[in-house]
Amino acid sequence: MSNENSQIMLEFKDVSFSYNQTANVQNLNVTVEKGDFVAIIGSNGAGKSTFSKLCNGLLLPSSGDVLVVGKNTKNEKVSDLAKNIGFLFQNPDRQICCDTVEKEIAFSLRNNGFSEEEITKRVEATISEFHFDGKTEPFNMSRGQRQRLCLACLIALNPEILILDEPTTGLDYRECMEMMERIRQLNETGTTVIMVCHDMEVVLDFAKTVVVMNRGEIVKTGSTREILSDKEVLGKARLLPPQIAQTCLLLGNEYKNVFTVDEMIKRMKEIKGNRGE
Repeated sequence: MSNENSQIMLEFKDVSFSYNQTANVQNLNVTVEKGDFVAIIGSNGAGKSTFSKLCNGLLLPSSGDVLVVGKNTKNEKVSDLAKNIGFLFQNPDRQICCDTVEKEIAFSLRNNGFSEEEITKRVEATISEFHFDGKTEPFNMSRGQRQRLCLACLIALNPEILILDEPTTGLDYRECMEMMERIRQLNETGTTVIMVCHDMEVVLDFAKTVVVMNRGEIVKTGSTREILSDKEVLGKARLLPPQIAQTCLLLGNEYKNVFTVDEMIKRMKEIKGNRGE
């Protein structure tokens, strides 16, 4: 919810989008404030990717309005919106187009109008931060490394809003955690993050707010723990809660709102103490 001191970074106002007279999403109303970390969840076909592409003008609403930092996407070029909002695709190979890491990072900066002096400075800083070899050919890197490269290109731009479309797909656990911890750091320093994600464990660990979608509509929006403990809402969206939460739901109300192993152990001790055991 907005308050007087909040800054609205992204707003959907009665947004619908249809393709070939088929409604992909309808009647979407969402407000995202500066510094939020929002996860968009739902089963396949829920409209999550359509939602993400509406955020930065890759798709334009059939009706309603999408505002990015107050700018209506209907009136702005995608290239201009890119100065405020970065987009990380699910497949890094859809974004990479240069034959070395340093050229790839420079390409995104040059497209956004940075001076050559500033480009050189940011490329060197980004390569150092991510421990890349600037001369490496991207398609000789692992998929996880290519995903990190795409993220690095966005970080070099320093956008106010970061859109992530299934950022952990195809990554092993270590690569996933490295990626998400870096995104968390960005969020903690003020970057607003909107993440389409199918992994409820990642959603639980990183998101502050969750938007649940099903068949092109928003079922519910709320805090992460509120949503992931709502069996009715998750059922409508054909989703399962994180594993520990799912186990605890089977154990009854005494274990409600328990999401981690540590929380489960603590609750067990509390219950045992209350029973005088």
